[in-house]
Amino acid sequence: MTSIAVILRHKGEDVFTVAPETRVLDLARVLRDRRIGAVLVTDPADQLLGIVSERDIVQSLAAAGAVTLEMTAAQLMTRVLTTIGPRSTTEEAMTLMTERRVRHLPVLDQGHIVGLVSIGDVVKARILDQDQAVDHLRAYIAGSG
Repeated sequence: MTSIAVILRHKGEDVFTVAPETRVLDLARVLRDRRIGAVLVTDPADQLLGIVSERDIVQSLAAAGAVTLEMTAAQLMTRVLTTIGPRSTTEEAMTLMTERRVRHLPVLDQGHIVGLVSIGDVVKARILDQDQAVDHLRAYIAGSG
């Protein structure tokens, strides 16, 4: 079973963050330019304060309209975060994502941000795990005939 650390090694450990005072319009541009679905909000000491996703922006636009674009990341971010460690498995990540209804998990190691995994990253890793298991079974069956 693949660990979160393996996913981060393959996808890279780049984590895009914004300051709490970043305007949502600028934050949306970061999401577009980086082709990512969420960004972490950190303080000057790189401490994790929250997360803002595309979904957060869309929901606020639907509720508050264009004023959303003038809001700050601190006003829009989710503050109560579900996080995971690098030694956790993809199965643990999927369980957390399902139970907490989140699509992104900040990865923390001893309190430090080391990555961010999305549901797409986790599903991709699970599919690769299953493909490898099928290949092993095929090789076993072919070898025992």
